Amino acid sequence: MTKRALVLGGGGITGIAWETGILAGLAEAGVDLTGADRVIGTSAGSIVGAQITSGTGLDELYRRQLLPPAVLGDTAPLASIGPSVAVRYATSLVRARGDIERFGRILGRQAVALHARGRTPTVAERYQQVAMRIGGLEWTDRDLVVTAVDAATGELASFGPRSSTPEVSLEDAVNASCAVPCVYPPIPVGHRTLIDGGVRSGANADLAAGFDPVVVLSPLDRGVGPIRSAAQQLTELGVRHVVITPDAGSRLAIGKNVLDPAARPPSARAGWAQAAAHVEELRELWG
Repeated sequence: MTKRALVLGGGGITGIAWETGILAGLAEAGVDLTGADRVIGTSAGSIVGAQITSGTGLDELYRRQLLPPAVLGDTAPLASIGPSVAVRYATSLVRARGDIERFGRILGRQAVALHARGRTPTVAERYQQVAMRIGGLEWTDRDLVVTAVDAATGELASFGPRSSTPEVSLEDAVNASCAVPCVYPPIPVGHRTLIDGGVRSGANADLAAGFDPVVVLSPLDRGVGPIRSAAQQLTELGVRHVVITPDAGSRLAIGKNVLDPAARPPSARAGWAQAAAHVEELRELWG
């Protein structure tokens, strides 16, 4: 038997919506990716992964994405990955000199320092925001892998019910995976301080090693310097795969700020509409 993997990449609030729309649209057309033997979630993808492995139906998850921000309680001050943050990332990439773990350490130090100066929300505030999306959810018996990066070492940290640290809660793992450096606070988990799993890779698709086929939904699938895209990682693994990224209509709906709740409903609708273009390809690959 082939073992299939679904990889869900990072992409902010709009990424959650877009991925949910794609999944719901595909399921409506008869291609249900949620039955994957392994689900890998990074940042926004960790929230979608937690939701689809919880037993909540895609119809309901998609309906929630269409609700106005105020109805879902998206009332926190608007965050963005603005020019100053982008400059920090670019400078850190140059200083990393091609070493992805060094990149994680450099960004990790900056994230910790900014949080110490009160420049990011508190950890409690961040948990409250994430709870609006995964509140009450716990690990199930599904093979869900949630990624983060150790702020001190730059190393990958992965969590899940079948990982080496099953005692780490789903809530802690997802908050760590979504801790965008210099925008949201680093998350303490045990003896480590963790930042967004997207610092290592937008989707960390190489964690699907041993699975074939692999389908990736990645709102931001880019390879820059030592950061490897999902397409690069899976090509190197030599497995059958499809990487789906936003089309022109989805990019327009997502807009310039992936953390803007107002762009969530149109991003979900765009994902649903885009799904139709991938049905035949995925039906052949996924079975």
